[in-house]
Amino acid sequence: MAAHFGRRLRKGAATTAVAAAAVAALSASQAPGVTVDGQGRQTTTDATPSPEEAAADSATGNSPYYTDLPPLNSPNPSPSSGTGPGDRSASEAGIPATVLDAYKKAEATLREKKPGCNLPWQLLAAIGKVESGQARGGRVSSDGTTLSPILGPQLDGNGFALIKDTDNGAYDGNSTYDQAVGPMQFIPSTWAWAGRDGNGDGREDPNNIYDAALSAGHYLCRNGWDLSDRGDLRKAILSYNNSTDYLNTVLRWLEYYRKGTHEIPDGTGSLPVDRSDDDTVRPSPSSPASATPPAPKPGTKPGAKPGDKPGGSSPSPRPDTPGSGGPTTPPPTAPTTPPPTTTPPTPTDTVDHLEDAGTGALTAMAGDAFTKRISSRAETDTGKAVAKVRIRFTILGDTGTTFAGGEKVATVVTGTSGVAVAPALQAGETPGSFTVRAVVVGRVIPGVDYRATVTEREADTLVRNGDAPLTCTPGGAFAAAVEVKATYGGAAADKVAATATLIRSADNPAENDKGPYFKDADGKAIRTLNGLKTDADGLLKLPQLYADDTTGTFLLRITTAGGATLTVELTVAADETPSPSPSTSSPTA
Repeated sequence: MAAHFGRRLRKGAATTAVAAAAVAALSASQAPGVTVDGQGRQTTTDATPSPEEAAADSATGNSPYYTDLPPLNSPNPSPSSGTGPGDRSASEAGIPATVLDAYKKAEATLREKKPGCNLPWQLLAAIGKVESGQARGGRVSSDGTTLSPILGPQLDGNGFALIKDTDNGAYDGNSTYDQAVGPMQFIPSTWAWAGRDGNGDGREDPNNIYDAALSAGHYLCRNGWDLSDRGDLRKAILSYNNSTDYLNTVLRWLEYYRKGTHEIPDGTGSLPVDRSDDDTVRPSPSSPASATPPAPKPGTKPGAKPGDKPGGSSPSPRPDTPGSGGPTTPPPTAPTTPPPTTTPPTPTDTVDHLEDAGTGALTAMAGDAFTKRISSRAETDTGKAVAKVRIRFTILGDTGTTFAGGEKVATVVTGTSGVAVAPALQAGETPGSFTVRAVVVGRVIPGVDYRATVTEREADTLVRNGDAPLTCTPGGAFAAAVEVKATYGGAAADKVAATATLIRSADNPAENDKGPYFKDADGKAIRTLNGLKTDADGLLKLPQLYADDTTGTFLLRITTAGGATLTVELTVAADETPSPSPSTSSPTA
């Protein structure tokens, strides 16, 4: 996160103590196999990606963030309750109106779309505070777009993660390296799949607080996480920026905002001053390469190296001559140009291409899980497997199919065999074909496309519920409705499409033009019903049947997707009139 708000302050001892205690507490609570490194970043002993690879798969690329902590006193008072302008609690508790509205609308949308996530808007506010100071104190237009871009530092590996350009500068204006963008600080490669339209203008803009807040909410709600669960909440926050200090800072603001907040005018929010990278002052990516370097510290000579003593005296050389009894002065040598420093290649850098790893045919019935899972193998140009590489699988096309957990994107680290296996696909309700694309995170090389197909729901058996004869008099209505049950493999077949037709005969499935019939919405006789579907229990109850004046035996045939068929017999007959009984009187004489 690179918005510079003027002065920077060193983090105080209180901040350091809080962070240290939080790191210790979190480390003690980690699951087996999870550790925390010196920078507070979580790592695992199984296929741990490099910092660059892990950063490329976070929302922000693990960019710097603001470390200011909330006041210790209650945030409940608002400026109108008599607090003075110097009351920091009241100032920090205020959230700019448009920004606050965006957070609350995102929460409402996620409550409908992903109710099991239990996303609180205060979590979005906490992340927004840490990432951009609530969009630079609410400096946004009426539609929520920042008045000027908010860009993080370029992720060039120089003190930050190395993430080479993935969007050709479309979002960050940088065609060499990626930078985090907007009030919620998404890197372009994450925004490409996580971006959402939050203000209904038909665009996904990371610089718009409505779009960014909704996207952050969806990002935090992936993987089936329930944010009312403390463990899932921690996982979600760490997936945004993989640092324990970041986690603890966000949690502090989350609790602060939960205690109370209020709306303030746009552009009047307080601005944070302390950043996680304050120890390293860097020129902005937009500054010229020849920018003047920082002035040396007092008491040092220009060009003094780190470790030089004040006044310019250099440390004594170490006794590095074998057998020497003390320091020696090396002979003068001609000045040489130091060799250029190079960054060792990461596993991702060595990947030349992706290969299918024996996935096989991908087909499933609507609503079912796919039995086959997608496998991709990362290889060098010589065909050697590459481990510890992140592979992103993305579902493309107009389909309701998702990965387990309801997401359309999943990222998996390759194992020692170079293979990454995607989570199981869960078929949606829309039949048809779609594509799953596998790409290497952090590399611009061709991906692998996998074609998958969802077939409509099927039934293989139909039986009638009940065995009472279905009879009617001419011109009347059948007393009993026809009800059937559909099954597939012995289990109830729900949501299966069906058709009911009154046919001419068992050998002639053409629609009959006489005998029993159904009625349409206008009361007209129809003898074929399309668009029927079984219910959750596989049951299908047909509408009322009527009879014209034709008597006889007729057939109703019901068929479903998958070929299940049932033929039901209907009888139309006149009432039998009882014959008069013979007279029992004696004949007269």
